[in-house]
Amino acid sequence: MKPLDLGCISEGSDVALPQILDGICADFGLDYAAYAGVNTIDNSIHGVVNYPDAWKEHYVEHGFQAIDPTLIMASRSVGVVDWTRLQETEGFHTVFRDAADFGIGTKGLTIPVRGPYGDRGMFSVVRECSEGEWSSLRREIISGLQTQATLFHDRLMRHGRTMAAMRQPALSEREKEILQWIAAGKSQPDIGVILTISTRTVEVHLRSVREKLGALTTPQAVARAIGMGLIYPI
Repeated sequence: MKPLDLGCISEGSDVALPQILDGICADFGLDYAAYAGVNTIDNSIHGVVNYPDAWKEHYVEHGFQAIDPTLIMASRSVGVVDWTRLQETEGFHTVFRDAADFGIGTKGLTIPVRGPYGDRGMFSVVRECSEGEWSSLRREIISGLQTQATLFHDRLMRHGRTMAAMRQPALSEREKEILQWIAAGKSQPDIGVILTISTRTVEVHLRSVREKLGALTTPQAVARAIGMGLIYPI
């Protein structure tokens, strides 16, 4: 599943989200920063980063969000996760071996953030430096960085379009296509013929759609998808 890039969503202000991350990095002496929000419906990851575009594309293309221990560990933690604790894990070696080719270091922190309405996020920063430099910098910035992480998360939660995107179920293109045909009045066998797939495959996709949308029936799923703007009424 491809993560949603929140950096593409306009906040209606002159300052883009990646530029805010640039400012935080400049203030705290860091190389890069990233925010990963967790969809409260299906637990998919939505994010905004100021990493180089080439690394962003590589990360998503290889599905690293599914094995990245900096995210996995932080999603289970209430405390700040120092990446030095993760360097012996298989996932860390896989992700950061490739990251090195894009100039991304291995010294970093991931800060879990929890909101009052069940919203969750993870704010990560990275700096390429020696162990001694990192130890000193970490002590210096950890308190202020937690404040910035919370402010960044809360800013996104206050923004209607961003919050809606983060809480919108991540249906696949095939799932939306099938649901659109259902909305058009086609039966499951009809859809199988149209898309050249089996009726059983159509039902598997519809079951997944119902689970993601929290719908008891397919008509309910259609109604909810229309209401969320995932498909169009016909």
